[in-house]
Amino acid sequence: MLGLASALAAGHLVAAFVGRNASPYLAVGNSAIDLTPTWLKDWAVRTFGTADKLVLLSGMAVVLVAVAAGAGLLSRRSPLVGTVVIGVFGVLGGLAVFTRPDLGQLALAAPAASLLAGLWAFRWLHARALRAAGAGDIGSPERRRFLLGAGAIAAGAGVAGLAGQLLGSSRSADSSRAAVGELEPARRVPPVPADADFAKLGTPSFLTPNENFYRIDTALIVPQVRAEDWSLRIHGMVERELTFTFDDIRDRRLVERTITLCCVSNEVGGSLISTANFVGVDLGELLREAGIRRGAQQLYSTSTDGWTCGTPLDVVLEPGRGALLAIGMNGEPLPVEHGFPARMVVPGLYGYVSGTKWVTDLEVTTWEARQAYWLERGWAREAPVKTQSRIDSPKGFATLSPGRVVVAGIAWAQHTGIEKVEVRLDRGPWREAELSTVVTDDAWRMWQVALDVTEPGSHQLTCRATDKSGYTQTEHRAPVVPDGATGWHTVTFTTR
Repeated sequence: MLGLASALAAGHLVAAFVGRNASPYLAVGNSAIDLTPTWLKDWAVRTFGTADKLVLLSGMAVVLVAVAAGAGLLSRRSPLVGTVVIGVFGVLGGLAVFTRPDLGQLALAAPAASLLAGLWAFRWLHARALRAAGAGDIGSPERRRFLLGAGAIAAGAGVAGLAGQLLGSSRSADSSRAAVGELEPARRVPPVPADADFAKLGTPSFLTPNENFYRIDTALIVPQVRAEDWSLRIHGMVERELTFTFDDIRDRRLVERTITLCCVSNEVGGSLISTANFVGVDLGELLREAGIRRGAQQLYSTSTDGWTCGTPLDVVLEPGRGALLAIGMNGEPLPVEHGFPARMVVPGLYGYVSGTKWVTDLEVTTWEARQAYWLERGWAREAPVKTQSRIDSPKGFATLSPGRVVVAGIAWAQHTGIEKVEVRLDRGPWREAELSTVVTDDAWRMWQVALDVTEPGSHQLTCRATDKSGYTQTEHRAPVVPDGATGWHTVTFTTR
C-alpha cells in the first residue's frame, strides 16, 4: 500500500512540471475514457451526469487499493509478486502517457519516476519487514525501524502528492482569464424580454448562469490555457495558412449571439441543455480569409488536450448560420471549464460535431481524410439537433391537489425555431400551449398551459413540439446513439 502511495505521489509531483495529464493516475484515467465502449459511456453520463469523471477516478482508486492489498498478501515471504505488480502498473502508466496526443516525450519522466519510487519504497520496506518479523519481539529495534521507515515514507508520499497538486493547480488559467476583462462586442443582442421564460411556473430562466451551464466533455482535468499562450491555426485545404493569437481575435469585430447548446447524450426529458449569450467572431469569416479549396467537406478541429471534432463545412459557411469562434459567455470571458480562451459554437448542431472547447487547430479537409473522436466510436457524422420538448413542472411523481394544474416546460429546434407545443393529459385530446416570446430561433422556447385535473388518482402528462418547418417530433423512442434521442416526454403525477 505504501509502495502504491509512493508511486502515485512521485508521478503526480513530476507531472506538475511536465504536464498535469502526465500523472500516471490521470493518464490511465484518460485512456480509460478513450477506450470506454459507447454503450458504457452513455450509461455513465445518463447515470452520473457531470459526476461521471469523479466516479471513474474513485473506481480506479478502489481497484488500485484492492490490487495493492492482494499483492501485499502474496508477497509475505518474497517481494516477487509485489515487484511484478508494480512493474506492470508502471508499464501501463508509461503507455498511457506515451499515447496521449497532448503530451511530449518529456512527459514520460512522470511514469518513470512513479515506477522507480514505487519499486524502491516497496522493496526497501519489504526487506525491513522481513527483518522485523525475524526479530520476534514486538518491541525489537528492527520493528521500531520498520515502523519509523513506514511512517517516513507515508509522510513523504503525502507531501509529494500535495506538492504536485498545489504546483499543478497554481498553473491555472484563472488569472489570465481575469486579465482579459470586459469584452465589447460591436453588435450586442437586445435585452431578454421579460416574457421570454416562465421561470415562475417552473421552467429554467431563459439565460443559463455560467455556473449552471451543463458540461459534458472527455477532459478528466480541465485544460489550463492562458490567453497569452493560446493560438489558433487554420490550415489544410486552404489557399493560405493562418494563425491567430488571442489578441488578434479580440481586436476583430466581435459579435454577440444567443444560442442554446444541447448534448447528443441528452435523454428524452434530460437536463443536458442550456442557453447563453456567446461573444466571438464569425467562424465563417476566418475560414473565408484562409480561402477554402474546392472539394473540402469537413472542418476538423482539435482541442489543446487532443480531442477532435468533425463539423460539416457547408454548415459552418452557411449564410445566416451564425457559427462562432467564441471567447465570451454571458458578459464575461469564457469560463475555463467551458473552453477558455476560445471554443467553437455552431447553432443547430450537437456539441460532439461542433462544440470544440479549448480549440487550437482547425483543419479544412475531407471526411475520408480525417475521422474525429466520436466518429471513430460509432456516432453519426452529421448530427443536427432534433426537435424536442420537455415538461419541467409538475415534476415526475409529484402529489397535487385536484383542480387547475399549470404545466410548463421548454422546447427546442435550434436554427429552425419552435412553432407550437401541445400537451395531453392521460389519453385525452391534445391542448396547444402558450409559447413565450421568441428571442431567436437558435434558442429554446418556453411554454405553459393550464389543465383541469378533477379526478383523484394517477395521471400522465405528455408533450410534443412542432418546429417552423412543419415537423412534429416523433413519438418513436430512440436512444441517444448514434445521433440523438427521440420520443415524447411523459411525466406521471398524482392528485388527492
